[in-house]
Amino acid sequence: MNLLLDTHIWLWYALGDSQLSENLRSTIAAETTELWLSPISVWEVLLLVEKGRISLQLDAATWIDQSLKALAMREASLNHQIAILSRQLTLSHQDPADRFIAATAIHYQLQLATVDARLTGADWLQTIS
Repeated sequence: MNLLLDTHIWLWYALGDSQLSENLRSTIAAETTELWLSPISVWEVLLLVEKGRISLQLDAATWIDQSLKALAMREASLNHQIAILSRQLTLSHQDPADRFIAATAIHYQLQLATVDARLTGADWLQTIS
């Protein structure tokens, strides 16, 4: 399975948060799962740390680097097509991070791991939660 982790799923998994379902935890850990992450998720984590909404044991840049290496995640690079697609999506909200992450999942044909009801409710987006 090729899986794009939404920002909260990445954080919950990496930090061992009990909010992550056992189903997602085992899917992420499976040897047959290829993990992907959008640079938007890195940006979101940096913002969360800057705003004091989360705290990490290391400085944010070091934590991110170590997490990316530990989970052997592939980078789902942003490109012009994703930017265009992010504005063409039918979503009930305008959150730019959600739009970029959803567009990234579609562009790379990845299943999105998320519990965000605004994304899981989109019938055009393949999600797992």
